[in-house]
Amino acid sequence: MDQPVRIAVDIGGTFTDLQILDARAGRVQAHKTPTTPADPSEGLMTGVREAASHFGFALSEVGMLLHGTTIATNAVLERKLARGVLLTTAGFEDVLEITRHVRRELYRLDPDPFPCLIERDRRLGVTERLRADGSVEIPLSGLDGLMEKLRALEPEAVAIGLLHAYANPAHEEALAEAVRAALPGVPVSLSSEVSPEIREYERLSTTVLNAVLMPVVQNYLNRLKARLGEGGFTPRLFLVQSNGGMCSLDRAAAQPARLLLSGPSGGAMAAERLSRRLARPNLVAVDMGGTSFDVSVVQDHRIGLVTQGEVDRLPVRLPMVEMRTIGAGGGSIAAVDAGGRLSVGPRSAGARPGPVCYGRGGTEPTVSDANAVLGRFDPDFFLGGAMKLELGAAREAMVARVGDRLGLSTEAAAEGVMRVTNTQLAAAVRLSLFEKGLDPRDFALLSFGGAGGLHACEVAEELGMTEIVLPREPGTLSAYGIMFADLVQDIARSRLLPLEEASLPAMEETLGALHAEAQARLDADAIPAGQRAVEIAADLRYRGQAFELLIPWPEAPALTPLLARFHATHRARFSYADESERVELVTLRASAIGRLPKPEESRDVPPGASAPGTRRLWTGGAWCEVPVHLRETLAQGVEVAGPAIIEEAFATHWIAPGWTATLDPEGAVIARRTP
Repeated sequence: MDQPVRIAVDIGGTFTDLQILDARAGRVQAHKTPTTPADPSEGLMTGVREAASHFGFALSEVGMLLHGTTIATNAVLERKLARGVLLTTAGFEDVLEITRHVRRELYRLDPDPFPCLIERDRRLGVTERLRADGSVEIPLSGLDGLMEKLRALEPEAVAIGLLHAYANPAHEEALAEAVRAALPGVPVSLSSEVSPEIREYERLSTTVLNAVLMPVVQNYLNRLKARLGEGGFTPRLFLVQSNGGMCSLDRAAAQPARLLLSGPSGGAMAAERLSRRLARPNLVAVDMGGTSFDVSVVQDHRIGLVTQGEVDRLPVRLPMVEMRTIGAGGGSIAAVDAGGRLSVGPRSAGARPGPVCYGRGGTEPTVSDANAVLGRFDPDFFLGGAMKLELGAAREAMVARVGDRLGLSTEAAAEGVMRVTNTQLAAAVRLSLFEKGLDPRDFALLSFGGAGGLHACEVAEELGMTEIVLPREPGTLSAYGIMFADLVQDIARSRLLPLEEASLPAMEETLGALHAEAQARLDADAIPAGQRAVEIAADLRYRGQAFELLIPWPEAPALTPLLARFHATHRARFSYADESERVELVTLRASAIGRLPKPEESRDVPPGASAPGTRRLWTGGAWCEVPVHLRETLAQGVEVAGPAIIEEAFATHWIAPGWTATLDPEGAVIARRTP
């Protein structure tokens, strides 16, 4: 084995997480290092070098680097985007501002307008018009004058979104050729390539977002590629997409909008893998890191996918893992407003300066500081001893910013921060389940992320859940999900047709085109024939509806099972279904999947149990000595009754009173509510 090591990296807002799999031993090992916001590739390489030194492998032995990143998401949130120009059908230049006429705050007299990434004077009309069936009504013309206007605007990226280009991309392709000739080197984004689907506003928004991200992501990838040659480090590099699959470097550079949920989707894929390994088909996966709290639902061993998401109120019409995110993490800042109301988040202390207890200059108390004040952290064993916490500074900040303003003791103030935080976390989980008609009591809570185990018991109690799964290496579980992902490319074709036998010839024609394109993309990625798969799905709706449901279609082109699955899904989601109503096909989708080789993980044999230590911890309104167990020394069959702490290198787990924890054969800690 020339290059037996595979590394998965998840770059978060506070820490960069790594999982390392060495095929020689099959052992998966974890490592963490602080994120470097100015240049995330610097922190990535620092983490790789530290892991190589710690786990004893050479950089030249790394054959594959799988990379999840928040570079695209952060660029959108911070508006650090390229200066773009939109070329669209004449008369449709204002679609980005008209949006859908949605008012989220119905009675507000001055509602916030939806964001628009390209100003009006940088949106140019193009003389052309296609009909909905793709036929030409007005030929494309006037390109010489248009190119003069375009050059005068000096764009850093160009978005092209013409009316009905999903049905016929010819005008967009001709226009793109003219733009590339007029502005060599300027990236161009075509709606017919990025999101070839109906709904003009969503298609334009996605195309514009993709265009203004292209220079940002390409610059980052260029910096990363420049670092890859250091010390013989020359792995194949793949990036994680929002759908949980991997893509090549070239695909990521051309369509960076597909990276918007790159990091969080790794946690969702890990949850799906663990649901099978732990024989628990229904899981609510909650990932609590330093900045955010992400909720995804695994039902019948499958994670949910949606065909449209949103980033900072900007619609993105691309397949992505179904996930709810709130600004509540270990670094979320606690504050008291003028009316005496305690709030937590969404502001975060981030990686720099971070929580007060990190000793990096932070002055505002955070959720991590509250945990530190209550004694849940070992100040000498944080990050496995790599960082020493400053508990005195955390207590002072908690008193000054929360306790004194509310007339509470230091411990009561910290408890208040925890109570507010846990209520917010439970509300996010509850909403994720209730909107699907699901009952939390039918699910186990899979809690991970660096801060997840400290809140899992209280969140589960508030939701009425009786079982919690605390997986191995929870602080780097998103990287674990990335480690075992496959290459996935999504292809879509909008085709409005009644779902009936008469439409089968048109459907089969579109299915044939989807399969052909899927195989062409797998050819381009050099995927061997035995490692290929193509999965088909369809967007369906009842006639007259304005929304669709994504329905898997493994039996394509057989209609009967597809119809039955649609009615059942509609009933589960909306509590009713009308099997006599006509069903419409809106879009057909194909996922071209390249199976990456996956070495088998070795299962660690737990050692015999060792006697726990103790730590002084605040619980039940008083300080008391609580047992502290090291996860590495837990033995199967040994019960840990709360109140107790279970510690490991990159996470701490609070087993609350009334809960009992045991070790699963797969290495997960299972906590159950005592009846």
